[in-house]
Amino acid sequence: MSEPRSEAPAPGAQPGLSAASSRPLVLAAVIAAITISAIEGTIVATVMPQIVGQLGDFDLFSWVFTAYLLTQAVAIPVYGRLADIHGRKRMLLAAIGLFLVGSVLCGFAWNMLSLVGFRIVQGIGAGGLVPVAQTVVGDLYSPVERAKMQGYISSVWAIGSIVGPPIGAFLVAHTIWPMVFWVNVPIGAVAAGMLILWLHEDLKQRAHRIDYRGTGLMVAGTGLLMFAVVQAPHLRPATLIALIAVSIALLALFFQHERKAPEPMLPIALLRNRIIGAGTLGCFSLGAIIMGSSAFLSLYVQGVMSRSALVAGIVLMTPSVAWPIGSSSGGWLMLRTSYRATIAIGCVPLLVGSMLLVLLDRGSGPALAGIGAALIGIGMGLTNNTYTVAIQGSVGWAQRGVATSTLSFMRQVGQAIGAAVFGGTINAEVASQGASPDIVDRIMNPATRDTIAADAIAPLTEAIAHGLHHVYIITSVLCVAVLTTALLLPARLSPRQHTQGQP
Repeated sequence: MSEPRSEAPAPGAQPGLSAASSRPLVLAAVIAAITISAIEGTIVATVMPQIVGQLGDFDLFSWVFTAYLLTQAVAIPVYGRLADIHGRKRMLLAAIGLFLVGSVLCGFAWNMLSLVGFRIVQGIGAGGLVPVAQTVVGDLYSPVERAKMQGYISSVWAIGSIVGPPIGAFLVAHTIWPMVFWVNVPIGAVAAGMLILWLHEDLKQRAHRIDYRGTGLMVAGTGLLMFAVVQAPHLRPATLIALIAVSIALLALFFQHERKAPEPMLPIALLRNRIIGAGTLGCFSLGAIIMGSSAFLSLYVQGVMSRSALVAGIVLMTPSVAWPIGSSSGGWLMLRTSYRATIAIGCVPLLVGSMLLVLLDRGSGPALAGIGAALIGIGMGLTNNTYTVAIQGSVGWAQRGVATSTLSFMRQVGQAIGAAVFGGTINAEVASQGASPDIVDRIMNPATRDTIAADAIAPLTEAIAHGLHHVYIITSVLCVAVLTTALLLPARLSPRQHTQGQP
């Protein structure tokens, strides 16, 4: 791996950023864009049991997340590359527009299959929200400032995540479930209006080549792999092996093509940068950890512990409340130690929190689940933001969009694969009980759960609990993987060295 590149000139002199831009107002617009993405992540996870109870098709439960995360992941490198070509403003506005259209359509879904389809539209828009917004922050602030700003941005993310569960529980209790998707529309509209008014860029246009072939190979290869993992319990062994083999072949062609493409969407050469290489591996694992400790935790609290959506929402709030603690501590540690030390320290609460989730059982109560999730939130704040600051400081303006999007891409791929693997694990356990999807749907719906005999519910909830136990064991292993990536970083590198232009 090559050594990191020095930082480009001061923010005000960055290519593409006009002096007419208002930094505080642009930051406010960026915060609003990140907020709708944060709300989306927790509000849907909180009310999914109710949505499944009304729309049916429990076997598609994980695909509501997988479809969204997969299309989001595929779109991220496209947005990153186009943001470096056509500017951050155009791409962020396009992302917000698609996200809002998808959100409106999700509210009109008539069954689980249509909901999955509309989540794809939403996911394509979501692919540009966070990475392009973070790239704008990278343009506006110097490396030392970014270490602090990422803490503030994470606090905003946490607030959005915190209000998501109670809003979701309130809306599903007092209105209709489509409102959990429509609540994002006014926030996104305000963000778009602020960007139009106050973000101005001076760009030098030149001819570029879009890597359509690479994008197609990535979509096909990753999509087939996700389908194979999620549907593994329902596929014949020969079919499963064939799908995995084809997906691996397509992904191999993708990486081979990216090495030769004049302007690749996912620049393989960029991964030789020591910081970016370590960051992509670490964020892949962090993405999967996020899914195990958030989306599926609601399923444990409601499906296994038989608690209400409100209780599940409170449990899901704990990592969001704790995340800013890790983020602010991470910014302080980065400036006084190094990127490597900050991530290594963050792995301690990650691992302890995951082990607490491994110890969960039906009689544990939601408090233990909340404590474990909170520790994971602290660890995520310490590790995730550190990688973002490190990577943005290791490249100049012309590569900051694609570098930031590569980091987000790997994190989202980790989330997508995590959702697929974890969902497949749970589905396999439920299928082992010979349960029909109709019975599982009724268990997830509080209104119909009491109509099922206790002797029929017990083995199914035990199967769900057993599957989630395996999920949290995998999560613990991934925490160790994140610690390993920290050792790949330069030992003493911090934001202060990046500001001074030192490797």
